[in-house]
Amino acid sequence: MKTFDHMTTIEQMESDTAKLKEIACKVCAETWEDRNKSQTPHCKFGEDGICCKNCSMGPCRITAKAPRGICGADAHAIAGRNYLRTIAAGTASHSDHAREILHVLHSTSPDGSYKVRDEQKLLNLAKEWGVPTEGKDIYAVAHAVAEAGLEEFGKPFGFQRFIKRAPAERQKVWKEHDIEPRAIDREIATSLHMTHMGNTADAEVLVRQGLRTGLSNGWGGSMIGTEITDILFGTPTVRSTEGNLGVLEKDMVNIVVHGHDPAFSEMVVTAAEVKELVDYAKAKGSRGINIVGLCCTANEVAMRHGVRMAGNFLQQENAILTGAVEMMCVDVQCIFPALPALSDCFHTKFVTSSPIARIPGSIYVEFKTDTAFDQAKELIKMAIDNYQNRDASKLFIPESKNTAVVGYPCEQIIKHLDGVTNSHVDTLGSYRPAVDAIKAGVLRGAVGIVGCNNPRVRPDYSHFEIMKELLRNDILIVATGCAAQVATKAGLLNKDAKYLCGAGLRRVCELVDIPPILHMGACIDISRILLLVSGIAEDWGVATTQLPIIGCAPEWMSEKAVSIANYVVSSGIDVYLGIEPQVKGSSQMMELITEGTRKLTGAGYIINKEPHALVKSMIDGIEAKRAALGI
Repeated sequence: MKTFDHMTTIEQMESDTAKLKEIACKVCAETWEDRNKSQTPHCKFGEDGICCKNCSMGPCRITAKAPRGICGADAHAIAGRNYLRTIAAGTASHSDHAREILHVLHSTSPDGSYKVRDEQKLLNLAKEWGVPTEGKDIYAVAHAVAEAGLEEFGKPFGFQRFIKRAPAERQKVWKEHDIEPRAIDREIATSLHMTHMGNTADAEVLVRQGLRTGLSNGWGGSMIGTEITDILFGTPTVRSTEGNLGVLEKDMVNIVVHGHDPAFSEMVVTAAEVKELVDYAKAKGSRGINIVGLCCTANEVAMRHGVRMAGNFLQQENAILTGAVEMMCVDVQCIFPALPALSDCFHTKFVTSSPIARIPGSIYVEFKTDTAFDQAKELIKMAIDNYQNRDASKLFIPESKNTAVVGYPCEQIIKHLDGVTNSHVDTLGSYRPAVDAIKAGVLRGAVGIVGCNNPRVRPDYSHFEIMKELLRNDILIVATGCAAQVATKAGLLNKDAKYLCGAGLRRVCELVDIPPILHMGACIDISRILLLVSGIAEDWGVATTQLPIIGCAPEWMSEKAVSIANYVVSSGIDVYLGIEPQVKGSSQMMELITEGTRKLTGAGYIINKEPHALVKSMIDGIEAKRAALGI
């Protein structure tokens, strides 16, 4: 039998990092490894979530000697309040991203920097939201849809429009338990108000508001952000690309786009294709312009343009350490404030573009929708002029890179399913072929693997080990964010990775012509996974809680991840975590997030820091759901 011999192991990735670390030492630059070491051991009170600084009477911390804070709040109240504040911050981050994208849509015009690329998706959304379209120019429709979307953030009455996309069973659960998400900003503000000194001290009530606030993200801000981004820049289609630091080129002008907001990176990518600038780069002695991505911005431009991905969250410093990056342009979220100082050790120009993410030491160029393309061209020229300043003695580009197939939104998945079932008209445009494969046992189930990588564990190792074991057990994976980039770096988004799979999943990959891990986008695009699971549940005729489908965040790191986990659990999908939420100082909170939420939503967290034990519990969970369905 043919084998898969293109896989890059974690040890190979770590070897490249070690060589780049040597360069850091030579130039006296610190990296996250150095800072992580200096922070060890971490504050136990912070780890356990039982330190409160929500007023100036404290900070208070809970111990056996002092079981209550000055106001009388116990460990359960303090951990619950901290947990809810984390969810609120994560919800604010994804939703503010969506708000900015809506403003970009409102600025579109036929001759402007930003245009409507997917007119049909715009018209579909307008119909769904009741926005009139008859006799209107497409840009008038775009502006009206943008205004309707912006109302979702602060409307005084009603609930999020997109919850109507959820199965009726889910909508009933949310209504019965009073966790239907209202205006996005209202849920965030309510969460902060509830956790102000002198307010809610009931952990169960705080967790319930966390579920509601998370839902305002998943079925609100994130889903809005994904829909509007598709309208603006095109719904992703299947593309081939490459990933890992080897995508940087020794003889080209290398520009890295990093962050999460595609409004910025789209302009940089588009400007880099201007012939005048390409010719200018060649005139400066380079072979041309090489745009690569980091973090979720990489996912955005990869699935719409085929732009290659240099790596995920903990590789952002490594990219600069290669000495080959002329410019790193960033927008928002997951950006190390350490990057400007590191860039100063090399020739790299570090550019920030958003008032949301101002970083000392950067070159700040605030992107404006009316001048975005011209600003992008100026940045490209600045990077080209910087090419001659490279120091050959500091240059080291690891050779590691792998090919990847990316770009599987729900529309593409259905298109692929239609391609193998075109003789069965009744299955067209549905997930029924996938349902049939799961019922038959050819596929045992599916897992959405999402999230960051994290210095608290061996970076990327948990993702890698869990992915391999799931594939061996005929479990399909859909991935977003940094998890998808781990798969890219390892080669697991290559179609030949089917040879790592069990016979059932391998057969599915061959029939449908897909890799065994489907790249669904950036972390904001986990809303696509919600629609995928909801569609499968409706085509199957069962509740989402019954499906042999689960979520997993093996190395999650950010506040956004906690918000995501809450909207996934609220949607009836169990979430398996490899990093403990910072609530374990409260036995009540630990019980609430693992078992208590099941009484409300039918799902909860399963936590295990050891990846092999975690993946075993995932497989056991999927098999238990199959047994309950009698399949």
